[in-house]
Amino acid sequence: MSDPGAGRSGLRRLAAATLLWLAAGPAVAEPAVAIVPLPFRVAQLRGPDSEVALAAATSGLGRPPPGGVAVAWGDEGGAILSLDGDRIAVRPLAAEAIEALAAGETPRGAVAGSRRALSGPVSAYLSGATRGGPDGLPGAAGLTVRERQPVAMSADPKPVPTHTETVTPGPDAVFTASPVRAAEIDGGLHLLAVKRQGAGSGLALVGRDGGGWRVRAEIPPAPGGLDAAAADFDGGGRASLALLRGSPEGGRIEHWTLTGGRPVLAATAPGPFAGPDDLVAAADLDGDGAAALVVPGPARRARAALPAPARAVAILGGGRGARILVALADGRLAEVRP
Repeated sequence: MSDPGAGRSGLRRLAAATLLWLAAGPAVAEPAVAIVPLPFRVAQLRGPDSEVALAAATSGLGRPPPGGVAVAWGDEGGAILSLDGDRIAVRPLAAEAIEALAAGETPRGAVAGSRRALSGPVSAYLSGATRGGPDGLPGAAGLTVRERQPVAMSADPKPVPTHTETVTPGPDAVFTASPVRAAEIDGGLHLLAVKRQGAGSGLALVGRDGGGWRVRAEIPPAPGGLDAAAADFDGGGRASLALLRGSPEGGRIEHWTLTGGRPVLAATAPGPFAGPDDLVAAADLDGDGAAALVVPGPARRARAALPAPARAVAILGGGRGARILVALADGRLAEVRP
């Protein structure tokens, strides 16, 4: 992965204050964009699948609606965001509530600034901070996977046993700071972790193998940065992978399918550069069963002009009622209506 600071700067230049989502199909009308009025400048945004949003939805601070909740915050406060009919409902949060919700994002032993991924009883986080990669940039020597074990019902409270393993990225490689994502692929839970090897970035698919976790498949490295999303992009009922590769000067989107655990490159197209931020999201935005990829970059199917560059993206709901939330570089929060 290229230098994260340089990647963000280059991404903002490339984004040129635009947001796109990409999917097969004809061009559609430009979506509507509005600013969500908030009494604070947004520094962080988390989508419905994040640990902060899941904690907010189950903590009594907000009832989890069908479309899930997102959480935005900054130095002056925060808010829980959800869909209420055709509008975005905002429930303010005090600074201490935000601090409590975000406290578990980076568990003890995790690389500073990273966030763990959650899926049911499984959590995973980057561990073993290192500059041991070939380019000397910060990275992680391992991916630590923790899985809560089932316990028998008992009248006496007992601690829940947890099995912990650490998966390594392989010889002469490190995991990068890109977010680890959890996804059901090819019939089983996989953890998607970007790895840097030589001058390029690849993707490790970490899954169960027998009684443990290991790298079960890999998408080979190529020059430049990398980010990835997993979703049902072709509407066939099975998840596949969309990879964003390249540098701030140019990039491409790759569509990878997985059969029997083996990744196969299905298609490529010109695309944007994605850095290690929350700038990639996927959801079915028109109800046709196929997920669309939401990223900053050159228009492919639809283009929404934003008043400032994007810093993070989250999606509430699905189908034609979905709403895309975009944290902007100037501290505002934009709502995009597909």
